[in-house]
Amino acid sequence: MGRAAAQAEGRGVSEGIGHRFDQPLAGGETARFFQLPAAEAVECLVARFHTHAYAPHTHDDYVIGAVVAGRELFKVGREAGAAAPGDLFMIEPGLVHDGAPGPQGYVYRMTYPSPGLLQAMASEVAERAMSAPRFARPLVHDPELAARLAALHEAGAAGADRLAVDQAMLSVMGAIIARHGDGGTPVAAALARAPGGEAQAIARALDHIDAHFADAIDLATLAGVAGLPRVRLIRAMRRQTGLTPHAHLIDRRVREARRLLARGTAPAEAALACGFCDQSHLNRAFKARIGVTPGQFGRARA
Repeated sequence: MGRAAAQAEGRGVSEGIGHRFDQPLAGGETARFFQLPAAEAVECLVARFHTHAYAPHTHDDYVIGAVVAGRELFKVGREAGAAAPGDLFMIEPGLVHDGAPGPQGYVYRMTYPSPGLLQAMASEVAERAMSAPRFARPLVHDPELAARLAALHEAGAAGADRLAVDQAMLSVMGAIIARHGDGGTPVAAALARAPGGEAQAIARALDHIDAHFADAIDLATLAGVAGLPRVRLIRAMRRQTGLTPHAHLIDRRVREARRLLARGTAPAEAALACGFCDQSHLNRAFKARIGVTPGQFGRARA
């Protein structure tokens, strides 16, 4: 649902994927596309509709999303119904579906992961090579995962750190596959084993974070350095060190910022030098770990 609408908020009729919309967005309706800043860019849509109806259409990718307000009337394959807050859509590639607003309209958040991405996630959850997952039902009621998916959307739209988005996406999509999918079916290829064992794999990942903390590190790159699947990397690092890869990255950035601030560097300059997207992100991370804001720390050292 929705990706066929590549139109800006409230502007005219746009060409869709596989069909053309038969009406423009009405006043008060919005549709905004953005990409999650992950290793494999994942397109997302957040929209508010109260008159717009989708023509039946399909996607090359999965459609995974949640209604966050109102009710959406839908037909997916042979199943028809109404989606409300707490419901989770899981539509497989190529499955015909449509969508229309209930009496009060609706707001929803949709995510479009590729079959290759979900196949990789299913393989990492199972720790063996698996096919892309299948979902028995296109809609389930799962308030917890619907809320987690919405939070992932909000973090991505707000420009959250790439590694944080990677971890959250893997966690949410992995949970959706495990809870509502068939997990995929085993395929012949085997997942690579980490050279030197798990402890050395974690050491390689930590060395990479230490050397590249100011860069936009993604989970796929870090997993490649470690030689571990992403899910196993997160679990193993948390088990061995008490922190996830993203927590280690933020910790390393804060330690470097502290060093720069002690030398008289302005907080805004320290934030950019350490890989934070702006000073407000540094402020939150620094105070959570040091107990004072960067400005307070700098003034105390002056």
